[in-house]
Amino acid sequence: MGKDKVALGIDYGTESGRVVVVRVRDGEQIASAIVPYADGVIDERLPKGPRLEPDWALQNPRDYLLVVEKGVPKALKAARVKGENVIGIGTDFTASSPMPTKRDGTPLCYLPQYRKHPHAWVKLWKHHAAQAEANRINEIGRARNEEFIRIYGGKYSSEWFFSKLLQVLDEAPEIYEAMDRFIEAADWIVWQLTGVEKRNTCTAGYKAMWVKSRGFPTREFFRALHPRMENVVEEKLTEDYFPLGGRAGGLAPAWARKTSLPEGTPVSIGNVDAHVAVPACGVTEAGSLVMIMGTSICHMLLGTNRQMVEGMCGTVEDGIVPGLWGYEAGQSAVGDIFAWFFEHGVPEYIWKGARPSAGGRDVTAELEKHAAALRPGESGLVALDWWNGNRSVLVDVDLTGVILGMTLATRAEEIYRALIEATAFGTRTIVEAFESKGIPVKNLVACGGLPEKNRLLMQIFADVTGREIRLAKNLQTCSALGAAMHGAVAAGRAAGGYDTIFEATEKMAHTQKLVYKPRQGHREIYDRLFKEYQTLHDYFGRGANDVMKRLKELKKSCQSSVVSRQ
Repeated sequence: MGKDKVALGIDYGTESGRVVVVRVRDGEQIASAIVPYADGVIDERLPKGPRLEPDWALQNPRDYLLVVEKGVPKALKAARVKGENVIGIGTDFTASSPMPTKRDGTPLCYLPQYRKHPHAWVKLWKHHAAQAEANRINEIGRARNEEFIRIYGGKYSSEWFFSKLLQVLDEAPEIYEAMDRFIEAADWIVWQLTGVEKRNTCTAGYKAMWVKSRGFPTREFFRALHPRMENVVEEKLTEDYFPLGGRAGGLAPAWARKTSLPEGTPVSIGNVDAHVAVPACGVTEAGSLVMIMGTSICHMLLGTNRQMVEGMCGTVEDGIVPGLWGYEAGQSAVGDIFAWFFEHGVPEYIWKGARPSAGGRDVTAELEKHAAALRPGESGLVALDWWNGNRSVLVDVDLTGVILGMTLATRAEEIYRALIEATAFGTRTIVEAFESKGIPVKNLVACGGLPEKNRLLMQIFADVTGREIRLAKNLQTCSALGAAMHGAVAAGRAAGGYDTIFEATEKMAHTQKLVYKPRQGHREIYDRLFKEYQTLHDYFGRGANDVMKRLKELKKSCQSSVVSRQ
């Protein structure tokens, strides 16, 4: 490595954290280290504690610290880089993943008296048990014509910051009283590394109703939600938020010792995993929709002005890069749907045909081969991609999946292809929502784990949306690269970094030569299938038939009765 300057990107995902070492002059990713979370996603039972109700998803913040403690030295060793060559550190996180802490940042779940209380832990982004609170926020927000309703395309989600905070107050007022701070994990990890509490405008804007130059909704709104929340901003949050790329502070002495990095190494303001990936895909101008494709998909688009687009997860000025409006949309399950099918729906003939691999047999490749041999429409199937609810455009976690057209002749590869097509139809629904408001979507850029694994998926997405798809150079590490880029900006040009994210993008972000182009004959058939998808989408998703919600409520009541008997 010589004396090349590097930046570290620390990407906090759903199941693990990743540390990458990135050469600043050209964005080359020299080495990385993945640290799985010891407690993973806590969705059945607290560690050495009680069972959880349905729709809960928690995490242990101690796992986040171990990512730094174990991952940074491991990545530096693999890269053969000395700590003195690291000019900056950037982080990104899933969101909204907030936690209650004391005034010094100690999470309540660390304290013995709260360790067995579910509301004392991090509520992971896919914690969906605050739907009742989200409904109340939306009802009051609409009645008062609050600005945040327009920012979020008409509906605030149960996955977001204030839904989760209101759930704490509703169900565990003692936890609400005990906390001094309710803070996003994205900001908490920066606080731990630097000793300074500085919250970022990205997470606040997309998840917590914060608006540039205006701040949060009024005390009257919060009082209408709950009398105890009238002064929630002053009591549990802060009024100061900081822009992306800024320097949060320097690495604290204790962390310098643990990581072998110089004390005071610049640490950037926190960021969100999907948003930080956009410049890492080379996108800093309007018109290119970035898809971060993994267990779910986040759709990120830059625009020149603000429009109210149905079901958006936020429309934030400077939310992704300075000077443009950042739009966020998403699908709650994509890779998760395929994983469910691989686990529960693959028959013996696929297993027998699969080639041996290091982990057994490559069933996914065999299933993809069979599905790719089918023509669009040949299966007679159409599906809805709501296995984990609908994020955009309906913003409803109580919706569930559908496969229509099954017969006794239906085969596994036909179901699998229908599920892929459903996820592509979901993305097309989002694209058309943007375009209905005059926001152009010229092409798609993809990153994440799925594009690397599944060529059929990417071709179907191109055929369904009618748009070319480019791929980021480093598909699996885009968020980590974007975090490192922001770390280089936090360091600044004088230290060997960059003064703006635009400069960093020009030098550090790259795409592949491979481009997926839509096939006209397939597009015409998919136009017909998409109309059928839209009919089902509106029938089940817009109130004509709420059977999904009735079934889910029945399931929940049965599960709750089982828990209460244990």
